[in-house]
Formats: sequence, structure tokens, C-alpha cells
Amino acid sequence: MSSRRNFLRGAGAITAAASAAAVSRVAMAALPEPVLQTRPDTMPPLVPSTGRPYNPCVTLNGWTLPWRMNNGVKEFHLVAEPVVREMSADFKAHLWGYNGQSPGPTIEVVEGDRVRIFVTNKLGELTSIHWHGQRLPNGMDGVTGLNQPGIPPGKTFVYEFVARRPGTFMYHPHADEMVQMAMGMMGFWITHPKAKHPLIDEVDRDFVFLLNAYDIDPGSYTPKIMTMLDFNLWSWNSRIFPGIDPLVVRKNDKVRIRIGNLTMTNHPIHLHGHEFLVTGTDGGPTPKSTRQYEVTTDIAVGQMRQIDFLADEEGDWAFHCHKSHHTMNAMGHDVPTMIGVDHRGVARQITKLIPDYMVMGERGMKDMTEMEMPLPDNTAAMMAGRGPFGSVGMGGMFSVVKVRKDQKPGDYTDPGWYQHPPGTVAYEFGGALPEPARFKAEGPGSMPALKRPTTPTEVKVRKPAGGHSGH
Repeated sequence: MSSRRNFLRGAGAITAAASAAAVSRVAMAALPEPVLQTRPDTMPPLVPSTGRPYNPCVTLNGWTLPWRMNNGVKEFHLVAEPVVREMSADFKAHLWGYNGQSPGPTIEVVEGDRVRIFVTNKLGELTSIHWHGQRLPNGMDGVTGLNQPGIPPGKTFVYEFVARRPGTFMYHPHADEMVQMAMGMMGFWITHPKAKHPLIDEVDRDFVFLLNAYDIDPGSYTPKIMTMLDFNLWSWNSRIFPGIDPLVVRKNDKVRIRIGNLTMTNHPIHLHGHEFLVTGTDGGPTPKSTRQYEVTTDIAVGQMRQIDFLADEEGDWAFHCHKSHHTMNAMGHDVPTMIGVDHRGVARQITKLIPDYMVMGERGMKDMTEMEMPLPDNTAAMMAGRGPFGSVGMGGMFSVVKVRKDQKPGDYTDPGWYQHPPGTVAYEFGGALPEPARFKAEGPGSMPALKRPTTPTEVKVRKPAGGHSGH
């Protein structure tokens, strides 16, 4: 992290827009310390040293914003500004965010806290912040033109309200919304219960991340802000696998994961090896009578979900969006299917003109994870994650829940790959299994067809052209 000194020194240095919006030093001196963060790693939980106590969250590849207490009011300082976010190794994006990063820092408070948030605008245009899901005075709701004037470049506005109900919330602009959210302006908000709550169980580990998406052409840095649905980078907290950290837990920990969706489509989030309960939604904790065990929960646009589970199975468990194209990285969608097409002859002709030409996709796309193909500068390779048995074959919205019996309480360091006990890994069939009991196959059908076609009919379906409008 860095503080006011670096903030003032760096004001106006990031981009021309920020320079034009530099904030007065005199005004800044009266505000809470504008803490910045530029490292992409998962920061340790911020244990509260002032205010009411709570069990802090861990923001995946992110951090929690420090505060100051002022006559009983918890004061934060958010700075809207251009940022450079490392989305994965060797791939950085020029985004807009808060306090040096996109998404902005997580804000953690306690039910009943009176909260004052100073918001300084270092962008080149008006902005605002909507506190997604909060009960608050109408004039603090952050819709530009409806609830407040926009925050001009170089100005600081103050939002003040009481965190009235515990739960999982988000924040994002309601000013030039399509541009500012496409550029990465968003963050998470957690309100912890002030006392033991009948619907909110205490947990050992509490993780937080936002689902977000970008459209950045290979070789470029800035998202295309006019994209409606056909994004090519699907991310958690603006990181794409293998750039996303694992969720490290101790065996038999009670684990909570809070997820918010600020993309333009839904995401069925799926956990391997365990069942979880959806214990919280946008409206707060769910009644216990409505809870049922799931392995996948669908999170619609603008929704938040809180899932709880007991990590009682050791191993490295996949955790991902179940939309298969959301576990890819930068990819072109308008590519014909070449499976089964033998184009070796064509390839020989092309390589006479382009020696580096490679045949791709005739057996599927998994081969691409093994290729050392040249890429444009500043581009995320597709499905580039490597596990203990080779390439993982997934990217984007994917991570691993690492459950270890010897992980220390509160230790989030990566323990490395799971060491499987002998005889517990899938193996190649060698023909040495004992003869199984056989049974006779069932009959040909419940009744004979009255009339069959004399020649087989092959149904050919032509899909309509277009993008992902059916999300």
C-alpha cells in the first residue's frame, strides 16, 4: 500500500486525465488518508484496530480499505482514477478504478455503523457512486441527475449513512455507467452483524470477489467500452486464471464465499468436491428453512450470493463458472469449426508462403494449451494454466479451492499442489481387472415403429448468426 505522500506525488502522473483533475493539497489534508494499492496479490485480512470488532474477509486478489474513526463515525476515502491492472502475468489493462486498483478496495463495516465516505474524482469526467443494495437516505443513492449532481473532475463529495442491515453489497458508478463500468469501476461492501445473528453462522474463512468482464483486443491495453455482450475476457476481481489466486483453507474449516456479479450476463458458479448452502442473497441472509445443498448456483446480473460449506475433503478442487466460454481467455468467436477436417495439404501450400503457419483446431482446441505459438504483446494466452499433470485447459473465471489438513489457522499461503495418497488418482486401463458380472441388454424398445424411413435421415441445423445475444 502507499499513502498520502505517494498519492500527492503521483497525482496527475498516471494519465493526462488524472493530471487535469489534480486535487487541491489543502483540501486533501483534511481528508482521511487516501490509501492506494497497486499490487495484484491477495492481501491478508484487515483485522479491525478501531471501531467495533468483526471477523474480516479476504478479497481474492484484492484488499480491504483502511478507515479512521472521527467522533464515532467510520470514515473512508475512495479515489476514482485511471489505474493499470495486471490481469495475469505479462498482461496489463488500462482501466478506471479506485485507489490504484480495479476493482476498488472492499469496504467492511459493522451493522449500525455510521459511515462517511469521501469520494475524490481524478477522472476526466463526472462520476458518482451507487451503494448497491444498501438501505440509505435517497440523496445518498448515487444516481447522477436523480439523487445528486455528478462529482466533477477534481472535486470531492461526501456520502454519509448508517449501515442498517448486515449482508453482502457492491458499489459502482451511476454516471456514464456503460463506459465507467466497462472500464472497471466497481467494488465490494461487507456489513458484518453487530452481534450473533440467528441466520448468519460464524465461519473460519470468508472470501470475497466480483465477477467482471472486459473486451480487450489482443495486443492492446484499453477495453472496448461499446461492447454489449460479446466480451472476450471473463474475470474475477479483474484477474483471469491462471492469474487468480487459489482459495486456501484448512481441512474442516467452515468457509464462506461472497460473489457479486457486475457483468452483463449470468454465471453458474460451480464447486467441485463439496456441497454448499446459499446462505445469503441480495436481500440478506436466507431463512434456514429455504436452504438446500447445491454444487452450482446461478448468479444473475447485479446479484450477490453468499455460499457456505464445510471444507472436509482434502485436495485441489476446481471452482469456476460453468459457461464453458467463460473459462477461456482472449479468443476469437467467429472461428469456423475445423474438427475432422484434414487440411494438411492446404497447410503445406500455406507454409510455402508463411513458414510459421500452424494447423489449429482440427482435433479440438486443447492442443492450443500446449503450443508455444507467438502472441501479440500484452495478450493473455488461452487456457494457459498448468497443474501437476499438465495444462489445465481452462482459464478466465476459474480458480482452485485448496483444502489441507496441515494448513495453519489464518494461514492463506499457497501450500503447493496436493499430494494424492497412493491409489487415488485416475489411471490408464491395463486390462487386468477381474471379469465383472454380466447382464443381458434390455429389449429393442417398448413397441415397434409402424413405419420406418427407407433411408436414414440426417438432421442438419443451421444456427442463426450473431453474438452472445442468447446469454
